[in-house]
This record gives sequence, C-alpha cells and structure tokens, in this order.
Amino acid sequence: MGKGTVSPAEWKLYKDRVTGLPVRQLTDYKAHSHHLYFTENGWYDGGKRVLFVSDRDNTTNLFSIHLDSGLITQLTDYADNDQLDACLSPDDSLAFVRVRGTVVRLDLVTLEERTLYECPSGFQIGNISCTADGRSVITCIQEDLSHRLDLDLGNGYVGHRELMEAAPVSRIIEIPADSGNARTVYEDRCFITHINASPTEPWLLTFCHEGPWHLVDHRVWGLDLRTGRAWKIRERLEPGEKVGHEFFFPDGQRIGYHGFRLNGTNFFGSIRYDNTGMEETDFPFDTWHAHQDGGSQAVVDGKGPVKTLSLWRKKADCTYDGPRVLCELRCSFHSQKVHAHPRFSPQGDRILFTSDRTGYANVYLIELPEEIDVLPLQGE
Repeated sequence: MGKGTVSPAEWKLYKDRVTGLPVRQLTDYKAHSHHLYFTENGWYDGGKRVLFVSDRDNTTNLFSIHLDSGLITQLTDYADNDQLDACLSPDDSLAFVRVRGTVVRLDLVTLEERTLYECPSGFQIGNISCTADGRSVITCIQEDLSHRLDLDLGNGYVGHRELMEAAPVSRIIEIPADSGNARTVYEDRCFITHINASPTEPWLLTFCHEGPWHLVDHRVWGLDLRTGRAWKIRERLEPGEKVGHEFFFPDGQRIGYHGFRLNGTNFFGSIRYDNTGMEETDFPFDTWHAHQDGGSQAVVDGKGPVKTLSLWRKKADCTYDGPRVLCELRCSFHSQKVHAHPRFSPQGDRILFTSDRTGYANVYLIELPEEIDVLPLQGE
C-alpha cells in the first residue's frame, strides 16, 4: 500500500431483499470505508471516479474508485491517522484534504501535495469547502476545550451540548487555494461548524451554530465573504423545532435541509439564501439525513425502526410521489464513519451511501428506476 497504489476491484452486486433493485457494494475491506460528507460532491474525472475515505493498514487515507473497472487508487499516504475530510475544486483537478490540523492541496493527476494552512495552537479545525471560483478553501476553527470538557463528538456526539454551552471562540477562515496568507472572515463566541460554499456564487457560504438542534440559538446561517456579514436562514416556525443538515442545491442559490417538529412530524425542505421561496414536505418517520438533487428528487435515510432509504420524486403537478422504499440500509450510525449520508449523483440517476450492514462501513451505489411507482410505499 502507498500513494499511487492501484488495487483490484472489491465490488460485488446483489439484489436488495426489500425492493429487488440491484445494489453495488463498491468497497469490501476489513476496516471502515465511507464516501465524502454528503454536502460535498465526490464525483470527478467526468463522473468516472468517486472519492472515498478508508481506514486501511490501520490508518486513514483518501482513495478513489473507478466506476467502470472498480479499480481502487490510493491518493494519500498518511501514517497513524484517524480522521480525514476532503472536498473537490470546481474543475475536479484538485482535492483539498483536511488531515490532522492542516489543509493540504492534492493534485488528482500527479498526487503532488502542498500544505496550505496549519491550524493554530489551542484550536481544533472543522470541515472544508471550496468556493465556486476555486480560488479559496473555507474552513472553521474552534477553541480547543478538550482539557476541561469530556468530548468525543465523532462517536455519539459526546460533549455536544457541553461544548455549545461553553461558547468557544470560533473563526471562519478563508485560505487561498494557490498560495498566500489565510484570513479570518468571521468570528464569534459559539460552536461553529458545517461550512458549505455555494457551488455557483464565490462570495456565498453557509455555516451553523452547532449543538443540540432544539437548544441552539439558531442553526443555519449565511455569510457574505466579501463583507463578513452573517444572517439567519430558515428561522424556527415554532418553539423547539429542529432544522439542520443544510446543503446547497446545484444552482448555488437554494439551500436544502430537514427537520423535526414537536408533534413528531419530520420534514425536508429548501429555501433561497435570502429566505424567499420556502418549500417543505412532511413525512411521518424519523431520519438522520436528507438530500435533494435540485428539487425533483429527495432521499432520506431511516432512523429507529426504519432501516431503509426512502425516495420521493416530483410529479407533473409539483407534488411528491412517496415516500417509497428504495433499498434496505441497516446502518448503525454509531459514529460519523458509519453514517449513511445518502447523496444523489450529479446526474440524479444514482445514489451513493454508506452502511455498516456487514459489520464494517462500506460504500454502496444504487441506480434509480425510471418509474418509482414500482417501489413499495414506506410503511406498507
């Protein structure tokens, strides 16, 4: 193993036992493998390859899989590493990798690496996202309070509420993608995470005030990189309402999300960054994540007794057909590495997801049927 190593295909095709649809398990290694966080597109090389993260040889590195052949290429070679986050440049030629306390620029052809940023002492670094013009990588850093709080956020959100209540110093950082000095765009005393850069507007991003969704002051925020102005997006419509897991639609203007109401209703929805054009759809079961491909399709993963992925598709009258069962999931969600994080392909014809149904997290791909009325309704 090592950077540039190409390994044989591990994939296997099986028929889903709930719907009968063919599902391709892309990885099969005795360690956890997962695709990128669902807010980030991992498809590149004209859609022929997908990035994924894997804990092989007792360390965590970035890999890609060729979707025609199944061949797996190791892209990084970090020793004694446990966590890794990545995002693509708009032209798909580069990956930006957050590893330990650094942000690294990785050429996806030559595999040459260059360190762009090192997190300052006394802080922890969050996720990364590249701006629409490819000129900057955005991240967030939070004051490191692990010396006085019992924190294990990646494995069951241990210390989640305590860190929110401690109000750490948090900063949103803009890092030049080529070279130059990083700058602080925004600073506050709260737990900031979940940086999402618009895929079309280089000046626009969203971030969140992290913490238990029903207790945090407000979850979804917009930020103008040109001015540093921040504003609330999709304010609560009732006390105790939970809204989050926000992501940009492909148009870079609308923001998708999902949420929970006090009466037990779940919903997915979208709204423009300027708080106009809100649309929401209710459903009667719990979920961890929701994703939409730009308005015509939505997918949510199951929670509690629901062990499947559920699919909606818009009809001619703009109402949704669904929820319909797409396939079995059986994901434990015990840690971030084994969250399902379903995401549509850029063409909207496939869904990529992670499951530890076999004991280890692996990456799965399912093609969507042309007509979804062949799928059973959720709950039938």
